[in-house]
Amino acid sequence: MTGVSGVLSSEYLVNHTDLYLTNRSATKRGNVSDIGDGFSDQGEDRIHDLIHDWNTAESNDEGRAPVEFDDETLRDGLQSPSVVDPPIEKKFEILRLMDKLGIHTANVGLPGAGPRAVEDVTRLCQLIVEENLSITPNCAARTHENDIRAVAEISQKVGIPIECCTFIGSSPIRQYTEDWTLERMLEHTRFASDFCRQENIPQMYVTEDTTRATPDTLRALYSTAIEHGAARACVCDTVGHATPSGVRALIRFIQEVVKETGVEGVKIDWHGHRDRDLDVANSIAAYEAGAHRIHGAALGIGERCGNTSMDLLLVNLKLIGAIDNDLTLLPDYVEAVSEGCHVPIPRNYPVFGSDAFETATGVHAAAVIKAFRKNDTWLANRVYSGVPADEFGLAQKISIGPMSGKSNVIFWLEQNQIQPTDELVTRIFDCAKKADRLLSDEELLEMTR
Repeated sequence: MTGVSGVLSSEYLVNHTDLYLTNRSATKRGNVSDIGDGFSDQGEDRIHDLIHDWNTAESNDEGRAPVEFDDETLRDGLQSPSVVDPPIEKKFEILRLMDKLGIHTANVGLPGAGPRAVEDVTRLCQLIVEENLSITPNCAARTHENDIRAVAEISQKVGIPIECCTFIGSSPIRQYTEDWTLERMLEHTRFASDFCRQENIPQMYVTEDTTRATPDTLRALYSTAIEHGAARACVCDTVGHATPSGVRALIRFIQEVVKETGVEGVKIDWHGHRDRDLDVANSIAAYEAGAHRIHGAALGIGERCGNTSMDLLLVNLKLIGAIDNDLTLLPDYVEAVSEGCHVPIPRNYPVFGSDAFETATGVHAAAVIKAFRKNDTWLANRVYSGVPADEFGLAQKISIGPMSGKSNVIFWLEQNQIQPTDELVTRIFDCAKKADRLLSDEELLEMTR
C-alpha cells in the first residue's frame, strides 16, 4: 500500500483521491482501521479508546427535551449594515438548506416593514407549503396592531400558521431613552398577546435587551404575556452583553417566572448576539440551563457584530452530543448565504474557512499522513483536529510551505499521481524552505514540468 518513504501509493491515492485533492468533499466512508493494537475499530468504543473528552465530565442532559433551532438569517441577519438582501431565488435556496439541516423554524421577515417584506415573506411561506418543507415560518412584529395584522393576513393567505414574534424593549436604559413607563409596556404586551390569540396565530413574546433588564420588570412582562396567551418566552441578549454565567442565571430565573404563572407547556427561547464574541458559548449555556430553542444566523450575520453563528452552534451541539442531525450540507448553507448576502468567509473562520482543515506544518501533516497510511479517514480527520471534517461534509488537505517536511512533498506528489523522485522531492522541498508562504498547487505543478 505504501510507496516512497512509507507514504501512500499511487494506486491507493487513485482510489481515494477525493479525500485529499480538496477540503470541500462530502464523501463519507466507514471506520476502517489497521491499527492492530487492541483499539476498537468502529463506533463509540473507538471514540472512547482514542479520545478522552473532558467536555463531558460534568454534562447532564438526561431527561431534557431535544433542543430546537430558530434561524434568523433572513430577518435579523439581513439587518447587518454590510450585507446585501438576497434575491428571492437565493432565499428559497437558503430556506431549503435550513430545512435539510433539521432547523425547526425560520424567521422569514418583518412584514410590517413594507410591501417588499410582505411579498418576500408571502413567497417564502408559499414555498414551504408547495414543497411540503418541515420547517415552520415565523415573523418579527412590534407590539402594534399593524405589524401583527400583517403576519395574520399572510398566514390566512398561505394557509399555514406563522408564529408571531412580538418584541418590546425591557431594560431600564431603553425605558429611559424611550420615556416608557412599565404600565405602558404592560399595556402593549396585553394588547399584542390578546390580538395574536384573536387572530389565531401562535405567539412568541420577545423582550429586547433582556440581559440588562431588572427581575421585577421581566417578571411583570413575561407573566402578563403568558397569562394572555403567549406560548413562548424569548430571552434576548440584544446588545451582546451577557456572559455564560449570566445566561444560566437568567434562563433559570425565567423558568421560575413561567412556573409561577401556572400555565403549562410554555417554552423558553434564547436569542444571542456576538458583540463580545461569546455568542456560541452563551447559546450552549442557555441550552445547558434548559432553553428549548436557540436562535442564530448563518455566518453570524446581523446588526453590528451579528447574531449567534447558527453554523458553529450546530457544529458544537453536534460535537457535544446534544443533536444528531446530518450536517454534511452545512458548507452549502454557509456558501449560499455568503454568496447571496455578499459576505466573504474569512480564511480562518472555524470549520468553514479555507484554512480550517489545511495544514503544511511538518509534525501536524505527518500525523495526518500516517493516519491516511492506515487507510483510516476517521483517524485522519481527528488526529490533529478538534472538529472531524467528515461529519460536516469536508476533508483534510495537506499542503507544502516553509515549515513542511519532505513527507509533505512526497504525499502531495503521490496524491497528484506524480512520481516522487529524489531529485523532484528535493527541488520542491528546497523551494518551499525559501518561501514566505504556502506554495499553490499551480506553483507546485509548474515545478514538476
